[in-house]
Formats: sequence, C-alpha cells, structure tokens
Amino acid sequence: MTLTLQMTRTWLLPVALLMTLSACTTTTQQGATGIKRQQLLLLPASQVDAMALESYQAELTKARGKNSLNTDKANLERIRRIADRLIPQVAVFRQDASGWKWEVNLETRNELNAYCSPGGKIMFFTGIINQLKLTDDEVAAIMGHEMAHALREHGRERMSQAYAQQTGLSLLGAMTGMSASTGQMVQVAAQLALTLPHSRGQESEADIMGLELLARAGYNPNASVSLWQKMAQATGGGQGSFTSTHPSSNERIANLQAAIPKVMPLYEQARRQPAPTRMMVPRTAAR
Repeated sequence: MTLTLQMTRTWLLPVALLMTLSACTTTTQQGATGIKRQQLLLLPASQVDAMALESYQAELTKARGKNSLNTDKANLERIRRIADRLIPQVAVFRQDASGWKWEVNLETRNELNAYCSPGGKIMFFTGIINQLKLTDDEVAAIMGHEMAHALREHGRERMSQAYAQQTGLSLLGAMTGMSASTGQMVQVAAQLALTLPHSRGQESEADIMGLELLARAGYNPNASVSLWQKMAQATGGGQGSFTSTHPSSNERIANLQAAIPKVMPLYEQARRQPAPTRMMVPRTAAR
C-alpha cells in the first residue's frame, strides 16, 4: 500500500464515523407512548420529500391513466373525513407537520395496502377497505399507522441507512482509485428505500404512534387489534402488502394490547370534545 492510500484511509474513515454519529437524532416528540429512539438521518428532509413527492405524483398520473383514481366517491369522502380528525393530532409529535400539505387519495385497486409518503401524501387502495370491511375506527388505525411512518421519517431513515452503506463503498473505492458520485449514491439509496420493507423497529413505532394518533382523534384504540385480526384472517396468517414481513400479526396485537391502557384516557377525553369542523385535506386534490 502506498503512503497516499494509507493517508487517505487514515483520514476518510474518521470522517465517515463522525458524519454517521452527528446524524443520529430524532425529529419527533415522545408523546404519551414514549417513542424516543435515535435515528440515522444523513440526507436532508427537503431532498427526501422532493423525491417522495415525485414518486407519489407519478403514481397519481398512472392511476388517472387507468381511470382508477378517486372514482369511489363514498369511500374517498370517508377517508378524507377521517384524515380531518387525525391530522390536527400530529402536532403532539412534531409541530411542523401541522403545516405539511396533506393530501388524501384513493385508488380503485384490489390490493390490501395503504401508505403515507414523506410530507403527508396519503394513498389508500379500495381493496383494503372493502375486502376487510373496515369500520371508521379501523380505517383510522391504518391511516394513523401510515402517518406515523411519515412523522418519524422512516423513509428518510431507510434512505440514510442505504446512503451510509453506499458511502462506505465509495470510501473503499476511493482507496482503490474508484468512487461513485454523490448523486449516484443518493439515487441508489432512494431505490433501496423504496423497495425494502420497513424494519421491525419502524413497524413497531408506527403501530404505537398510530395508536396514539387515533385515540387523540376520538377513534377507539381497540380497533387497532381488530384490524390486525382481520388482516391475519384475510391473509391466512401470512403477510399481505400492508403487513410487511415483520413483526407477525400476533406480536403486533400483543404489543398494541399492552399499549392501549396508555392511550385510553386520551380517547375518553377526545370523545367528550366536539369533533373539528375545519377541513384539513383539500377536497379538490388530485382528481
């Protein structure tokens, strides 16, 4: 090994370690359920949100082309009404999320799935509503779960983890005379983040944070349990699109049941208050 390569490795590795350590943070408050895990957030939120918005808009365009976007007017109004109650609760976890440009759309698609992109872009598929015969409380359980993914910036975290791996490979390449550009690494990280499922810890966080969101909005926390029971029955105990590969339905249900007593007082308090009348989701979005 030449002196130059030795000096490069001596300098690059501490820099990479410092960059990783300095990026460990959290962007949300703990709430009543105490979510406080530190996260690796290397990439700027603005960059991740822009990439997520581009992907979301591409999905809307594709659905419009198939004439499957927002054609089920009854369920569309239903999920937007539920969102109007959930969105005001996000300030408990992060104040800035109250100012996100929230949007809720519905695709007629026979799939058990729903998601919320970074920045507050929500998509439901009719399959998960109709096949599971969801109550409003169960729809709120799904929506709260997906909103929690966005609030905790799990997409940004997955991209950062993938980017850190790519950075490590780039450092190795620099030592051997080969390296990839930053733009290429970000693109690879984005692709990995979009294709890989949420981690076990991320799914558990979304379950518990979503539980608190729906309780604060006046939806019954016990619906989160009945939701996963329906999902397990519909998938024959296997995994549907919405469930990811971990944790199992039984484990999720047990964790939710353990957390429900923490949020029941919030639910009871919300039930004594009038429901918000201001629309939080634009009714003209993405027809």
